[in-house]
Amino acid sequence: MPEGHTLYRLARDLDAAYRGTQPEATSPQGKFAAGAALLSGRTFVHATSWGKHLFAEFDGDACLHVHLGLIGTFTIDEHAYVGEVPVVGQVRLRLATDAHVADLRGPNLCAVITPEQVEAVTARLGPDPLRPDPDPDLAWRGISRSGRTVAELLMDQSVLAGVGNVYRSEVLFRQRIDPFRPGKELRRSSWDAIWLDLVDLLPLGVATGKIVTVAEQVEQVRSELAEGQVDPLTARTSYVYKRQGEPCRVCGSRIRTREVAGRNLFWCGRCQRRR
Repeated sequence: MPEGHTLYRLARDLDAAYRGTQPEATSPQGKFAAGAALLSGRTFVHATSWGKHLFAEFDGDACLHVHLGLIGTFTIDEHAYVGEVPVVGQVRLRLATDAHVADLRGPNLCAVITPEQVEAVTARLGPDPLRPDPDPDLAWRGISRSGRTVAELLMDQSVLAGVGNVYRSEVLFRQRIDPFRPGKELRRSSWDAIWLDLVDLLPLGVATGKIVTVAEQVEQVRSELAEGQVDPLTARTSYVYKRQGEPCRVCGSRIRTREVAGRNLFWCGRCQRRR
């Protein structure tokens, strides 16, 4: 499932392509015909994200709400003539201008909602490290009172928005935290370390389009950003994610895996003992 950096990047790109335009909205698949009709010809005002949710605001108090789910994609292409752009696959929504075509396929959710409904959605979400002025204390209150494991809590979007399975596994390893520690037993210093790591790593994911967590690659991307030449295609590795049975890059122990909160968690039993 796309994690928060992907939605932030998508919102940024939609905003750059469509802000101030009046895109034609259609539903080639037909499943979103009524919603597309509500949006077509309206001025695109602004796009933003909160965690794994995308919101595209149009004039007239209409907002496109998208959650990509496990298989959804939202691609944006530049084209000189929209009429030459074929429909490929099951396109739920197409936004088209003379310069750009954006196709939404396979989302878990696609709806036109009001500003009040947007507020109701975001009120149920935890803080997003990529948003302006997020409140980590809000997440800490939920974590510190819970008997659920920290690995479960990091996947709960009502506790912390935007973190998915990859960042969960990698950040817990980076901070050497036992993923099965109950939230109420986690030290505040450990939570602060998790939060600061996410605040540091998620923007690198936005810049590259990939999750970057291994120290050497983190430093490489930072150097590239400083020089203004980020390579988005560079292959990325991980510390633990999808490395079950392989040796830990730090201690050599075998990486373990277990399903937690519906997804396969990866961790090192020797390195991750921090309370």
